[in-house]
Amino acid sequence: MSLDTAETGPRPGRLTAHEARQRLEHARNSRLAQLRALKETGQSTDDHLVSAQTEAIQRVLTEIDEAFARVDDGSYGTCEGCSKPVPAERLEILPYTRHCVACQRRAAA
Repeated sequence: MSLDTAETGPRPGRLTAHEARQRLEHARNSRLAQLRALKETGQSTDDHLVSAQTEAIQRVLTEIDEAFARVDDGSYGTCEGCSKPVPAERLEILPYTRHCVACQRRAAA
């Protein structure tokens, strides 16, 4: 799914910049709520599980911020591996993703 600017309007299978920002904002708010919940457990940050969860959430928050930058520069929704549009379904699940499934698999291998 590629991003369409307000000037060209949305086309089937594409997100407007506004829609992309809404999805990213929702993802950010969800991760921030998870961080608050972890802090409210009262467990020590020395706890390895809490520490690992906190680090994972922080990584996703960084990815979300980078996705906002891609919305701004017009590259949101384009795979960084193959330069093809990332499918709409993938962006619905992971609005901050940089890659299509095939390129993500290659990157993880």
